[in-house]
Amino acid sequence: MTDLVKTMDRDYSAVTNSKREQQFERLYELAFPGVARFVSLFSGSLQEAKDVFQDALIIYYERTEDSTFSISVPPERYILGIAKHLWIRKYKVDRRSVSLDNVDETIALPSDFFPTPNSIRLLRVLEVTGKKCLDLLRSFYFQKENIASIAGTFGFTTPHAASVQKYKCLEKVKKVIKGKSITYEDFFE
Repeated sequence: MTDLVKTMDRDYSAVTNSKREQQFERLYELAFPGVARFVSLFSGSLQEAKDVFQDALIIYYERTEDSTFSISVPPERYILGIAKHLWIRKYKVDRRSVSLDNVDETIALPSDFFPTPNSIRLLRVLEVTGKKCLDLLRSFYFQKENIASIAGTFGFTTPHAASVQKYKCLEKVKKVIKGKSITYEDFFE
């Protein structure tokens, strides 16, 4: 008797699956063209329309499995409504994000975007601090020498002494800039 029940369940399942496949094919024929049109209106591709349609179809199928579910419109219109909702939500999210893959090609900076420093003005401020400070700062910031090398070059007893002198030179520069009310923008053309 149990073999008979198993055979009947299998046969019923096969009939149900076949019927369900036919329903899905019919829904695809009726609803997909509308979904594809709607997605294309919002700059979507055919593949994106297929993805949204499949998601809408899955949602529809899951809801129809609930015995309390009922709709008052044809299933193809209901699926179209779900697909519209899904696409609008995706469109809003995608519209806010910008791909950085080709940012160099899409955003062109003008040639004068990065100002060039006014070297003469900067040099005048540095000269006020004295030749030794000017040479020490040049060695550290422009020639990128380490502080131990600078200590040996300038005759300091330790790298710490060279570091202290560099700090004092920077304080002189700050004092000159404050005294003349010079701003950052004054050093650029």
